[in-house]
Amino acid sequence: MKIKIKDKNIGDGEKVFIIAELSANHNHNFETAAESVKAIKDCGADAVKLQTYTADTLTIDSNKDYFKINQGTLWDGSTLYDLYKKAYTPWEWQPKLKKLAEDLGLICFSSPFDKTAVDFLEKMDVPAYKIASFEIVDLPLIEYVASKGKPVIISTGIATEEEVSDAVNRCLARGNDQIALLKCTSEYPAPVEKMNLRGIKLLKKKFNTVVGLSDHSVGTTAASAAVALGAKIIEKHFILDRKIGGPDSSFSLEPAEFKRMADEIRLVESALGKEEIEPDDKSKKSRAFARSLFVVQDIPAGGIFTEENVRSIRPSNGLMPKYLNDVLGKKAAINIERGTPLNWDLIEK
Repeated sequence: MKIKIKDKNIGDGEKVFIIAELSANHNHNFETAAESVKAIKDCGADAVKLQTYTADTLTIDSNKDYFKINQGTLWDGSTLYDLYKKAYTPWEWQPKLKKLAEDLGLICFSSPFDKTAVDFLEKMDVPAYKIASFEIVDLPLIEYVASKGKPVIISTGIATEEEVSDAVNRCLARGNDQIALLKCTSEYPAPVEKMNLRGIKLLKKKFNTVVGLSDHSVGTTAASAAVALGAKIIEKHFILDRKIGGPDSSFSLEPAEFKRMADEIRLVESALGKEEIEPDDKSKKSRAFARSLFVVQDIPAGGIFTEENVRSIRPSNGLMPKYLNDVLGKKAAINIERGTPLNWDLIEK
């Protein structure tokens, strides 16, 4: 299965698609956001992802207990409205950031959180959409996004298998099979031991889509491991400097860390190679030092081949060792000097 975002083919046989999530890591300073995009390019990412919402499109301003965060998260003590007001990326910035990213050779797209955001992003002509973990249950939103005919990348962090299936089926019902599913652990930060990366293989098996990882863990270990398990998309939060602070800063990578992650991903995918058991050209040359059958004592014509005068040793010029039992007990066709590689012509017919 493959999807295509602009000129990037993503899926089996293709390079891993690395997404830098800008999220709230700009502290409402446009220059910080712009400098982040430039740094993202230098760090080896393929794309920068934004988030398109306002506090009013996500929730309402209310102090009722329903709207207070109190679940052992980084954001406990805030209301949802206050958090989103602090974390959103101003919509008027987004066309400028997209142009900057594209001028640098990056792909730029976003996560919409309601239909007005989708309409806004359509005017921006984004090449793809991302459905955030907590929006996977908003099937009308997913269906509306899918109706635009562009690739849909869906994080599965809070979803049951049935809910993932519902989201995929809503896309398919709209005639959109350009779907990618990202394994995700919706904790912020996510402990590495709770990443359950084997779920990546299950997603691919169950839903036959491109698969990947939306990574909220600290560090780069999970991302590299996910690639080894078949992830073709890696999404990771990016920040210029964690000292900037902000809601997502603690689980975001600084430039040097992000570049190290991107380099590790490229090394891992290079090491994975092909699904075959076949030596490459250099390995084939190295076979010169493999074992083979050699005469290790002088043998006169008519002499018997025994375990004393024929041995499996290096190098590989003689018969393969698997023929030893076929040779033992037979007679030499001619005089054979010690150190001669054994071949069928030296054996009496």
